[in-house]
Amino acid sequence: MKKFIIENDFWSLFPNARIGVVICQGIDNSIKDEDKYKNMICNSEKEALKYLSNTEFSSNEVIKVWREAFKKFKTKKGARSSIEALLKRVNNGNNLGTINPLVDIYNSISLRYGLPCGGEDIDKFAGDIRLTIAVGNEEFIPLGTDESSPPYEGEVVYKDDKGAICRCFNWREAVRTMLTENTKNALLCIELIDERRAEEFENALKDLSKVVQDSLGGISKVSILDINNKEVTIE
Repeated sequence: MKKFIIENDFWSLFPNARIGVVICQGIDNSIKDEDKYKNMICNSEKEALKYLSNTEFSSNEVIKVWREAFKKFKTKKGARSSIEALLKRVNNGNNLGTINPLVDIYNSISLRYGLPCGGEDIDKFAGDIRLTIAVGNEEFIPLGTDESSPPYEGEVVYKDDKGAICRCFNWREAVRTMLTENTKNALLCIELIDERRAEEFENALKDLSKVVQDSLGGISKVSILDINNKEVTIE
């Protein structure tokens, strides 16, 4: 039985954070209607412009709160929250391409709600997955390379018994557990550090769960982890 556990060293840095997870089981993630997901992303890109009302990109609140959060732990130079990366593309007029249905869905939800989202293939986890602080020697092979690029000691990471899965919250993902067309069981997550946005966060989770279930079938279950509720069974 696999679990997702958020360890105490994470809570010591972010005691008021909330991490929402959607456990998706028995889904069909094969690409059947690419135009459907192109339109979904396009509509979300338009909605996301509301988070960029300030002409100075870094002064927009959605960007600012995550830049402040990343100052609390050791990061690779230039590492930014995943929502900043998406919004930067929107701000520059660069449309997101489609990847596969699950990734397209969580990217569209991320843009629509201005919150970082990510996802991993549960069947590729080695033991439990943990959101924690890196030791610094964890194996991590990011997308686009076959060389290990371990996290820094003190960096916020998702990891399992085999190594790191995502660095700097979900800034950069490992090849080993990435979502593919063959993914049947997935863990999707939404990260919240701005307590003022709790309602949007909860709505985003419900929306994510519903869109996945309506589009890809299977069963989707939502859980929210916080300092008083630190783990959930994922398989």
